[in-house]
Amino acid sequence: MQSLRNPPLIGIVGVCASGKTTLIANLARMGYNCRHIAQEHSYVQDMWKRLTDPDVLVFLDVSYKYTCERRNLNWTEEEYKEQVHRLRNARSRADVILNTDDLTPEEITTLAVTKIEFVISSIRQTMT
Repeated sequence: MQSLRNPPLIGIVGVCASGKTTLIANLARMGYNCRHIAQEHSYVQDMWKRLTDPDVLVFLDVSYKYTCERRNLNWTEEEYKEQVHRLRNARSRADVILNTDDLTPEEITTLAVTKIEFVISSIRQTMT
C-alpha cells in the first residue's frame, strides 16, 4: 500500500525548457510541496527515485522545436534526444505525463493540478 507525505511531495522532471521551473513556482504559490529533479542531466536512470522518491511524479514532455522557441538554448537535436533518453525511466514510472507544446504556463498549471489531485485522491482511496 502506498502512503503519502503531508503535504504530498510532487516531483517534476522533463528536458530543459519543458516548463519545470515555471510549473514548480506556480504550484508552490498554490501550496504544493514540489521538488525539481534534474534527472535530464544524470546518467543514473532512477536518480529521481533515489534522491526524492516523490509521492507523485510529473513528467513534462516537450518537442525539440518548442525548447528552442522557449529559450535560447545552445543545443542540438542530438543533445535533446540524449536528455529524452536519460529521462526514459522517469517517464515510464510517471504518474502524470503532460505534453507542454502549445500550452501557456497557466494552462500547464491548471492541467497539472487537475491530474495531480486525481492521483493524490486515488492514492488516498487505496489507503482506506
